[in-house]
Amino acid sequence: MAENEKKNAFKRWTEKHSEIWKFIKFMIMGGGSSVIELIVHMVLLNTVFASLTSQLITNPTLNMIGINSKGYLYTYLISTTVGYAIAFILNRKVTFKADANPALSMILYFIMVVFTIFANGWIGSVMQTLAADHNLTGNLWDLVFKVIGMAIPTLWTYPCNRFIIHRKKKAPSEGKK
Repeated sequence: MAENEKKNAFKRWTEKHSEIWKFIKFMIMGGGSSVIELIVHMVLLNTVFASLTSQLITNPTLNMIGINSKGYLYTYLISTTVGYAIAFILNRKVTFKADANPALSMILYFIMVVFTIFANGWIGSVMQTLAADHNLTGNLWDLVFKVIGMAIPTLWTYPCNRFIIHRKKKAPSEGKK
């Protein structure tokens, strides 16, 4: 009986705080997809594309977002695609239970992802410069800047996913004929 009361209390809380609950699920889904992305990234970088890491890329746009070799480029493209695809599906189905046009949602999501990748590259570059200018080095500072760099995109990715990409169709008004 106590277990049932806990479930009911949790359900009441999630209903009362539905927006907070959606944000929590968004963070959990994003964290899970990031873990999978990281695993795919490390496996590809250290096995499949390891020999291509010595083939340098000097494209300033790619270099800005941290891509300096062919091996890293291929690894990045595949692992990022896997991570963002998983996040898209989980957030659409689990977090927001969206029923809006999936093709339009995918296009909007793609635009957001491209923006996020380049914004992250710029943010990372700014933070690296800040760290170097203030002699903020070492594992602790690397961790601090990595967490900040991961958290900043949440400022736009959550609202974009919640209100633009993964919408629910408006229910027809009751009483109208």
